[in-house]
Amino acid sequence: MTDWLWPLLGGLLTAAAAGPLGSLLLWRRMAYFGDSLAHASLFGVALALMLHLPAGIMIVATCLLVALLLSRLMSLPEHGGDTWLAIMAYAGLSLSLVLTALHERGHGHDDHAGEAAHGAGDDHGHALEDYLFGNLLALDGDTLLAMAAGLLVVGIVLARTWPGLVAMAIHEESAQVDGWPVARLRPLLLLLLAGVVAAGAKVMGVLLISALLVIPAAAARYLARSPGQMALRASLIGMLAVAAGVGIGVPGELPVAALTVLAALLVLLAAMGWRRLRG
Repeated sequence: MTDWLWPLLGGLLTAAAAGPLGSLLLWRRMAYFGDSLAHASLFGVALALMLHLPAGIMIVATCLLVALLLSRLMSLPEHGGDTWLAIMAYAGLSLSLVLTALHERGHGHDDHAGEAAHGAGDDHGHALEDYLFGNLLALDGDTLLAMAAGLLVVGIVLARTWPGLVAMAIHEESAQVDGWPVARLRPLLLLLLAGVVAAGAKVMGVLLISALLVIPAAAARYLARSPGQMALRASLIGMLAVAAGVGIGVPGELPVAALTVLAALLVLLAAMGWRRLRG
């Protein structure tokens, strides 16, 4: 029973939080932010493997630091936000590859470790692969509890600041004129996104977590008439996709994260067709 329960609950929680934040990303035309943050978080995974620290803690710390750094860089006038997003993604990915190579070399030169070193290297390789492509089925009760606590904080902060975040996402200058604290809301949005990416890294993998942010929100855009409707329907579409991914992937022994993305894509295509038929 728990083989299905923990993965399903973890995926549903992640999708529920990703819906409103993905909607905000689309309104701000920052669809690539999730990719940039996710790729940069690989640096945290590689650092955790090198220092023998918990990967989850290092991912959270890396995502939060990268979000704060991006908030500062994207306010500079020399380059557009998309430039800094691309730079951060490539830098994080490159750093993680170099650190992983150094770590594997260190294990390879350990003559006294023998077969134990080889086994440890395999474990580290599997850990990195889990965070690259996701390993939803590896979720246990303790991991789910920690994830739920983090996403609960994200949800509470999001609910309290939602009107200001929506105003800023739709038109930042108008939001500032209306009295919303845009200078504080901008980094807050990035930190909330960092929290969801960090929580979803084990669920969807850093290569696919951005899809759970963007695709359900893109589908919901065809089915909603207000920001609140779009956020709610994005969460529901994401949760439906997760349920489909777990329901097909677990018995079929197929990659759950990839099936989740494909299920969300099918909903997007159906929503597009429905909108066109209605004219």
